[in-house]
Amino acid sequence: MAGPAGPKLVRLLYFVGAGFICAIGINKWRDYQRKSMVIQQDPKLQQQQKQP
Repeated sequence: MAGPAGPKLVRLLYFVGAGFICAIGINKWRDYQRKSMVIQQDPKLQQQQKQP
């Protein structure tokens, strides 16, 4: 704990940056999955509306 603060700060910034990048990737993947599910469900919904 008694070393220079520079390397510790750099490691902390790398860790925070990696977490930020992972969070962005997870959010993009969730959006992609949500959009693909909407596309899959949309034709089914259209068919149900056409039937009396």
